[in-house]
Amino acid sequence: MPEIPDVLLNNGVRMPQLGFGVYRIPDDEAAGAVAAALDAGYRSIDTASLYRNEAGVGRAVAAAAVPRAELFITTKVWNDDQGYDATMRAFDASLARLGLDYLDLYLIHWPVPARDRYVETWQAMEKLVEQGRVRAIGVSNFQPAHLERLRRETATMPAVNQVELHPFLQQAEVRAYHDEHHIATEAWSPLAKGGDALEHPTITGLASKHGRTPAQVVLRWQLQLGNIAIPKSVTPGRMQQNLAVFDFTLAPEELAAMGRLDRGGRLGPDPDTHGA
Repeated sequence: MPEIPDVLLNNGVRMPQLGFGVYRIPDDEAAGAVAAALDAGYRSIDTASLYRNEAGVGRAVAAAAVPRAELFITTKVWNDDQGYDATMRAFDASLARLGLDYLDLYLIHWPVPARDRYVETWQAMEKLVEQGRVRAIGVSNFQPAHLERLRRETATMPAVNQVELHPFLQQAEVRAYHDEHHIATEAWSPLAKGGDALEHPTITGLASKHGRTPAQVVLRWQLQLGNIAIPKSVTPGRMQQNLAVFDFTLAPEELAAMGRLDRGGRLGPDPDTHGA
Protein backbone atom coordinates (compact mmCIF):
# COMPACT_ATOMS: atom_id res chain seq x y z
CA MET A 1 0.00 0.00 0.00
CA PRO A 2 1.44 3.42 -0.90
CA GLU A 3 2.18 5.95 1.81
CA ILE A 4 0.15 9.03 0.85
CA PRO A 5 1.75 12.31 1.94
CA ASP A 6 -0.21 14.81 4.00
CA VAL A 7 -0.80 18.51 3.42
CA LEU A 8 -0.61 20.66 6.55
CA LEU A 9 -3.68 22.90 6.57
CA ASN A 10 -3.60 26.43 7.98
CA ASN A 11 -5.23 25.34 11.24
CA GLY A 12 -2.73 22.56 11.92
CA VAL A 13 -4.89 19.68 10.66
CA ARG A 14 -3.22 17.26 8.26
CA MET A 15 -5.08 16.13 5.12
CA PRO A 16 -4.01 13.38 2.69
CA GLN A 17 -2.83 14.90 -0.58
CA LEU A 18 -4.54 12.25 -2.68
CA GLY A 19 -8.12 11.27 -1.93
CA PHE A 20 -11.09 9.48 -3.44
CA GLY A 21 -14.06 11.36 -4.92
CA VAL A 22 -17.55 9.86 -5.14
CA TYR A 23 -19.31 12.34 -7.42
CA ARG A 24 -22.04 10.64 -9.50
CA ILE A 25 -21.63 7.28 -7.76
CA PRO A 26 -25.18 6.17 -6.82
CA ASP A 27 -25.82 5.61 -3.14
CA ASP A 28 -26.35 1.88 -3.57
CA GLU A 29 -22.93 1.61 -5.23
CA ALA A 30 -21.07 4.05 -3.01
CA ALA A 31 -20.43 1.64 -0.14
CA GLY A 32 -18.75 -0.86 -2.44
CA ALA A 33 -16.71 1.81 -4.21
CA VAL A 34 -15.51 3.36 -0.96
CA ALA A 35 -14.71 -0.06 0.50
CA ALA A 36 -12.57 -0.83 -2.57
CA ALA A 37 -10.87 2.56 -2.28
CA LEU A 38 -10.04 1.95 1.38
CA ASP A 39 -8.68 -1.49 0.49
CA ALA A 40 -6.49 0.14 -2.17
CA GLY A 41 -5.05 2.52 0.40
CA TYR A 42 -7.11 5.72 0.19
CA ARG A 43 -7.86 7.35 3.52
CA SER A 44 -9.52 10.59 2.35
CA ILE A 45 -13.09 10.38 0.99
CA ASP A 46 -14.86 13.37 -0.59
CA THR A 47 -18.66 13.48 -0.84
CA ALA A 48 -21.40 16.15 -0.69
CA SER A 49 -25.07 16.38 0.21
CA LEU A 50 -25.76 17.07 -3.48
CA TYR A 51 -24.31 13.69 -4.45
CA ARG A 52 -26.99 11.84 -2.45
CA ASN A 53 -24.54 9.13 -1.48
CA GLU A 54 -23.49 10.17 2.03
CA ALA A 55 -25.37 7.19 3.49
CA GLY A 56 -23.45 4.81 1.23
CA VAL A 57 -20.17 6.39 2.21
CA GLY A 58 -21.17 6.06 5.85
CA ARG A 59 -21.93 2.36 5.45
CA ALA A 60 -18.45 1.77 4.04
CA VAL A 61 -16.80 3.73 6.84
CA ALA A 62 -18.79 1.83 9.48
CA ALA A 63 -17.81 -1.52 7.99
CA ALA A 64 -14.16 -0.64 7.40
CA ALA A 65 -11.33 -2.23 9.36
CA VAL A 66 -9.56 1.15 9.19
CA PRO A 67 -9.89 3.12 12.45
CA ARG A 68 -11.98 6.28 12.15
CA ALA A 69 -9.04 8.39 13.34
CA GLU A 70 -7.08 7.33 10.24
CA LEU A 71 -9.81 8.49 7.87
CA PHE A 72 -10.43 11.98 6.51
CA ILE A 73 -14.07 12.53 5.54
CA THR A 74 -15.24 15.60 3.63
CA THR A 75 -18.76 16.67 2.72
CA LYS A 76 -20.33 19.92 1.52
CA VAL A 77 -23.32 22.14 2.22
CA TRP A 78 -25.50 22.64 -0.86
CA ASN A 79 -26.67 25.99 -2.26
CA ASP A 80 -30.27 25.65 -1.05
CA ASP A 81 -29.05 25.13 2.53
CA GLN A 82 -26.97 28.28 2.79
CA GLY A 83 -27.61 30.74 5.62
CA TYR A 84 -26.70 30.34 9.30
CA ASP A 85 -29.59 28.24 10.62
CA ALA A 86 -30.05 26.26 7.42
CA THR A 87 -26.34 25.36 7.39
CA MET A 88 -26.50 24.08 10.96
CA ARG A 89 -29.47 21.89 10.03
CA ALA A 90 -27.76 20.68 6.84
CA PHE A 91 -24.64 19.74 8.80
CA ASP A 92 -26.70 17.71 11.28
CA ALA A 93 -28.42 15.93 8.39
CA SER A 94 -25.14 15.13 6.60
CA LEU A 95 -23.54 13.86 9.80
CA ALA A 96 -26.55 11.63 10.45
CA ARG A 97 -26.50 10.21 6.92
CA LEU A 98 -22.78 9.53 7.25
CA GLY A 99 -23.28 7.98 10.69
CA LEU A 100 -20.36 9.96 12.12
CA ASP A 101 -19.72 11.88 15.32
CA TYR A 102 -17.61 14.52 13.57
CA LEU A 103 -16.37 15.58 10.15
CA ASP A 104 -12.80 16.19 9.12
CA LEU A 105 -13.65 18.87 6.53
CA TYR A 106 -16.87 20.73 5.73
CA LEU A 107 -17.07 22.85 2.58
CA ILE A 108 -19.43 25.44 1.11
CA HIS A 109 -20.15 23.82 -2.24
CA TRP A 110 -20.59 27.03 -4.32
CA PRO A 111 -20.45 30.72 -3.39
CA VAL A 112 -23.77 31.60 -5.14
CA PRO A 113 -23.02 35.35 -4.83
CA ALA A 114 -26.45 36.32 -6.18
CA ARG A 115 -28.08 34.90 -3.04
CA ASP A 116 -25.50 36.57 -0.76
CA ARG A 117 -25.60 33.94 1.97
CA TYR A 118 -22.08 32.55 1.98
CA VAL A 119 -20.82 34.83 4.77
CA GLU A 120 -23.64 33.67 7.07
CA THR A 121 -22.96 30.11 6.02
CA TRP A 122 -19.29 30.54 6.87
CA GLN A 123 -20.14 31.93 10.31
CA ALA A 124 -22.20 28.81 10.99
CA MET A 125 -19.25 26.67 9.96
CA GLU A 126 -16.96 28.62 12.29
CA LYS A 127 -19.41 27.76 15.08
CA LEU A 128 -19.23 24.07 14.18
CA VAL A 129 -15.44 24.22 14.61
CA GLU A 130 -15.89 25.88 18.02
CA GLN A 131 -18.25 23.06 18.98
CA GLY A 132 -15.67 20.43 18.00
CA ARG A 133 -17.97 18.89 15.42
CA VAL A 134 -15.68 19.50 12.45
CA ARG A 135 -11.89 19.65 12.39
CA ALA A 136 -11.46 22.02 9.43
CA ILE A 137 -13.69 24.17 7.24
CA GLY A 138 -13.26 25.33 3.69
CA VAL A 139 -14.97 26.28 0.49
CA SER A 140 -15.41 24.98 -3.04
CA ASN A 141 -15.46 26.90 -6.32
CA PHE A 142 -14.67 30.23 -4.64
CA GLN A 143 -12.94 32.93 -6.65
CA PRO A 144 -10.45 35.42 -5.11
CA ALA A 145 -13.18 38.07 -4.68
CA HIS A 146 -15.31 35.63 -2.66
CA LEU A 147 -12.33 34.59 -0.57
CA GLU A 148 -11.38 38.20 0.02
CA ARG A 149 -14.84 38.95 1.37
CA LEU A 150 -14.52 36.10 3.88
CA ARG A 151 -11.11 37.45 4.88
CA ARG A 152 -12.55 40.91 5.52
CA GLU A 153 -15.83 39.95 7.19
CA THR A 154 -15.11 36.81 9.21
CA ALA A 155 -12.54 35.55 11.69
CA THR A 156 -11.26 32.47 9.83
CA MET A 157 -9.65 31.92 6.46
CA PRO A 158 -10.73 28.73 4.68
CA ALA A 159 -8.34 25.84 5.15
CA VAL A 160 -9.14 24.48 1.66
CA ASN A 161 -10.65 25.72 -1.59
CA GLN A 162 -11.75 22.86 -3.85
CA VAL A 163 -11.87 24.08 -7.45
CA GLU A 164 -12.02 22.70 -10.96
CA LEU A 165 -8.35 22.27 -11.83
CA HIS A 166 -6.76 20.18 -14.54
CA PRO A 167 -4.20 20.68 -17.35
CA PHE A 168 -6.66 22.73 -19.43
CA LEU A 169 -7.75 24.96 -16.50
CA GLN A 170 -4.81 25.57 -14.18
CA GLN A 171 -6.32 28.37 -12.06
CA ALA A 172 -3.14 30.48 -11.71
CA GLU A 173 -4.92 33.47 -10.17
CA VAL A 174 -6.79 31.37 -7.64
CA ARG A 175 -3.66 29.41 -6.71
CA ALA A 176 -1.69 32.63 -6.24
CA TYR A 177 -4.34 33.91 -3.80
CA HIS A 178 -4.21 30.59 -1.97
CA ASP A 179 -0.44 30.78 -1.66
CA GLU A 180 -0.63 34.31 -0.27
CA HIS A 181 -3.23 33.38 2.35
CA HIS A 182 -2.16 29.81 3.18
CA ILE A 183 -5.21 28.10 1.69
CA ALA A 184 -4.73 24.57 0.36
CA THR A 185 -5.72 24.07 -3.29
CA GLU A 186 -7.82 20.96 -3.91
CA ALA A 187 -8.55 19.89 -7.49
CA TRP A 188 -11.89 18.47 -8.50
CA SER A 189 -12.04 16.84 -11.93
CA PRO A 190 -8.23 16.61 -11.66
CA LEU A 191 -7.99 14.53 -14.85
CA ALA A 192 -10.51 16.69 -16.78
CA LYS A 193 -13.63 15.06 -18.20
CA GLY A 194 -14.16 12.95 -21.26
CA GLY A 195 -10.55 11.91 -21.68
CA ASP A 196 -9.37 14.89 -23.76
CA ALA A 197 -6.47 15.64 -21.44
CA LEU A 198 -5.49 11.99 -21.22
CA GLU A 199 -5.21 11.85 -25.02
CA HIS A 200 -3.19 15.05 -25.43
CA PRO A 201 0.16 14.36 -27.12
CA THR A 202 2.14 16.14 -24.40
CA ILE A 203 0.62 13.94 -21.72
CA THR A 204 0.73 10.69 -23.68
CA GLY A 205 4.34 11.46 -24.56
CA LEU A 206 5.29 11.91 -20.91
CA ALA A 207 3.39 8.74 -20.02
CA SER A 208 5.36 6.79 -22.60
CA LYS A 209 8.65 8.29 -21.42
CA HIS A 210 8.03 7.39 -17.78
CA GLY A 211 6.29 4.06 -18.39
CA ARG A 212 3.11 5.37 -16.77
CA THR A 213 -0.51 5.92 -17.72
CA PRO A 214 -1.61 9.40 -18.81
CA ALA A 215 -3.75 9.64 -15.66
CA GLN A 216 -0.71 8.93 -13.50
CA VAL A 217 1.21 11.71 -15.25
CA VAL A 218 -1.58 14.22 -14.65
CA LEU A 219 -1.94 13.23 -11.00
CA ARG A 220 1.82 13.45 -10.51
CA TRP A 221 1.71 16.95 -12.02
CA GLN A 222 -1.06 17.91 -9.60
CA LEU A 223 0.93 16.65 -6.63
CA GLN A 224 4.13 18.41 -7.69
CA LEU A 225 2.20 21.67 -7.95
CA GLY A 226 1.28 21.12 -4.31
CA ASN A 227 -2.40 20.49 -5.04
CA ILE A 228 -4.64 18.01 -3.27
CA ALA A 229 -6.39 15.79 -5.81
CA ILE A 230 -9.51 13.61 -5.56
CA PRO A 231 -9.76 11.37 -8.64
CA LYS A 232 -12.86 9.21 -8.98
CA SER A 233 -13.09 5.66 -10.27
CA VAL A 234 -15.35 2.70 -9.61
CA THR A 235 -12.78 0.22 -10.94
CA PRO A 236 -10.44 -1.23 -8.27
CA GLY A 237 -7.58 -1.56 -10.74
CA ARG A 238 -7.88 2.09 -11.74
CA MET A 239 -8.08 3.12 -8.09
CA GLN A 240 -4.77 1.37 -7.47
CA GLN A 241 -3.19 2.92 -10.58
CA ASN A 242 -4.21 6.38 -9.42
CA LEU A 243 -2.36 5.78 -6.14
CA ALA A 244 0.81 4.55 -7.85
CA VAL A 245 2.20 8.05 -8.42
CA PHE A 246 4.68 8.46 -5.58
CA ASP A 247 7.67 6.65 -7.08
CA PHE A 248 8.44 8.89 -10.06
CA THR A 249 8.97 12.61 -10.60
CA LEU A 250 8.36 15.01 -13.47
CA ALA A 251 11.40 17.14 -14.31
CA PRO A 252 11.16 20.96 -14.35
CA GLU A 253 10.99 21.06 -18.14
CA GLU A 254 8.20 18.46 -18.08
CA LEU A 255 6.25 20.53 -15.57
CA ALA A 256 6.76 23.53 -17.84
CA ALA A 257 5.37 21.56 -20.79
CA MET A 258 2.31 20.68 -18.73
CA GLY A 259 1.94 24.35 -17.80
CA ARG A 260 1.67 25.29 -21.46
CA LEU A 261 -1.52 23.20 -21.82
CA ASP A 262 -3.62 25.74 -19.91
CA ARG A 263 -6.34 27.20 -22.11
CA GLY A 264 -8.63 28.62 -19.43
CA GLY A 265 -11.61 26.55 -20.48
CA ARG A 266 -14.05 25.48 -17.80
CA LEU A 267 -15.83 22.16 -17.97
CA GLY A 268 -18.09 23.07 -15.07
CA PRO A 269 -20.18 26.18 -14.24
CA ASP A 270 -18.89 29.69 -13.70
CA PRO A 271 -18.65 30.27 -9.92
CA ASP A 272 -19.70 33.92 -10.30
CA THR A 273 -23.07 32.99 -11.80
CA HIS A 274 -23.82 29.38 -10.82
CA GLY A 275 -26.91 28.96 -8.66
CA ALA A 276 -28.25 32.48 -9.27
